[in-house]
Amino acid sequence: MVIRNTSELLSHGNLSARKNILDIVDHALRVMDSYGIVRELVHLKGHILTVGSLHYDLTRIPRIYVVGAGKGVSRIAEALESILGDKIERGIVVEKRGQKRPLRKVEVVEAGHPVPDEDSVRGAVEITKIADLAKQGDLVFVCVAGGCSALMTLPAKGLTLEDIRVVTRLLLACGADIQEINAVRKRVSDVMGGKLALHIHPAKMVNLIVIDEVLDLPWGPTVPDTTTSADAIRVLRKYDLWYRISEPMREYLERASPTQETPKVQDFERMGIKSQNVVLSDIKAACLAAREKAEELGLRSLVLSTSVEGESRDVGFVLASIAREIEKYGRPIEPPCAIIAGGETTVTILGRSGEGGRNQELALAASLKIDGSTSIALAAIGTDGTDGPTDMAGGIVDGHTVRRAVEAGIDLTENLKVHNSSHVLKQLGDAIVTGPTGTNVMDLLVIVVEREEILCELDSLGESN
Repeated sequence: MVIRNTSELLSHGNLSARKNILDIVDHALRVMDSYGIVRELVHLKGHILTVGSLHYDLTRIPRIYVVGAGKGVSRIAEALESILGDKIERGIVVEKRGQKRPLRKVEVVEAGHPVPDEDSVRGAVEITKIADLAKQGDLVFVCVAGGCSALMTLPAKGLTLEDIRVVTRLLLACGADIQEINAVRKRVSDVMGGKLALHIHPAKMVNLIVIDEVLDLPWGPTVPDTTTSADAIRVLRKYDLWYRISEPMREYLERASPTQETPKVQDFERMGIKSQNVVLSDIKAACLAAREKAEELGLRSLVLSTSVEGESRDVGFVLASIAREIEKYGRPIEPPCAIIAGGETTVTILGRSGEGGRNQELALAASLKIDGSTSIALAAIGTDGTDGPTDMAGGIVDGHTVRRAVEAGIDLTENLKVHNSSHVLKQLGDAIVTGPTGTNVMDLLVIVVEREEILCELDSLGESN
């Protein structure tokens, strides 16, 4: 299984509902692994390379390069190596620290995430060097996954890495959503927002993209941008960050000269930039895979939403309320059932903070609302295997969680106040651990509501054992 600590997670609580959830989550993560998806979409037969619906005659392509960045991006590069082998001239991808996979033709650089570090800059510099090597007729595979903006950081002229680190920390703590965060990050980067495509041109590009945004559109360093400097300034002012970023960054954004603007669709068309966007996976596919497994397990299933946003704690309360409605009235779906959702919530940090992540906080908040239930369990995970700055994917809770916390002397409400969800879930044995999953399609949320009378029997059995 992808989930590494299944035994621990099934050692207590609502055993039947928990097992169903873990089976559903595990199946979805296995289906989403980018390696297998690339192998299905990219084929080499003789000298004809097929990528999705397009064909490339390799006798007319002098060189093939592979570049990219993001969490799980080395799985994309690994699949390309297995298909193209020595036909790859050179390659480099930047992966989150601790998730490196040794490859033969493509160098893997580990760097900081979510806050960039010196290795993020080093990786970006090396990627631009390879991009500049590409000439007319060459083919460049650009591998893009969530986390790309932090892992491939090249500060714009006049800005420093520390400027980028400061604004990143501020944006992560203020409650801004990922679209707002990226509107700023693209502005202050010399590679994001389509700028890397200017280095690769006039070579052809194939962008292999894992979508991890609610907008559900192709994105990355070689895709035309739709935002402007005015959008970035608006975000920073909205969250009262304008005077907390560095003065050079304020001056850079206000200057907004045409030479520092990100390329738009019309710029790509005018320059004749040729690229193929191939979406490898997204949260819709993850939710459908989860639903497939739920139905296989004999559960009625409903994909509630694939664009969940909002404060993590509030979303946890809402999902728990829906579960209670199902338990009590059998609507919008009758138990036994699975409710599946996806998206990306946020955590606003105003004061002191412990260790946690948005999924762990969501799950812990939900536990307060399902306290005492004998039929409900809920899990929330980051599909890349890391939730926030932790090495946990997320958490699982049920109607016994609050009672177990009280017995362990843990104040759930106080820990939620200081965003210390990791401490609680680890203490209770409810933190989900997967390690790197090979994908990153935002967050997956699964609720299971079982028939109460059946669950009571199973729960009693679990406690007696």
